[in-house]
Amino acid sequence: MPVSLRYLLLLLGLALVSGIAAIIVRDHQTTHRVRITAEQLTGGNTAAGKAVILRHGCGACHEIPGIPGADGRVGPSLAGFSRQAEIAGHLPNDPASLARWLRHPQQVSPGNGMPDQNIGRRDAADIAAYLYTLR
Repeated sequence: MPVSLRYLLLLLGLALVSGIAAIIVRDHQTTHRVRITAEQLTGGNTAAGKAVILRHGCGACHEIPGIPGADGRVGPSLAGFSRQAEIAGHLPNDPASLARWLRHPQQVSPGNGMPDQNIGRRDAADIAAYLYTLR
């Protein structure tokens, strides 16, 4: 193989690696920015929210991206939650409404399929923070 061809292949390989690295860095920065925004919006902690979701077994009924084993089909999928206009079909998708829904779903809409789980304020804020990272 001529030296010039090897040099060209090396340059193409370096360009490909650089492009992949740039995509990874951009994705990491976007994920970080989304997490920070969700935490500021809700006053919650996304990592704690994941743990609360696991502890309460939310994945038994809901499909929740990023939560191991959360592949339930009883309730709606929570993929893309942050882009939804409404919660449970009638509440505006804002942090206060979400916290209210998480804490007292049967008071908000009696007889709906979501049971009261005795979720406290802190846990509701943490769950909300995590859900608002789902795009």
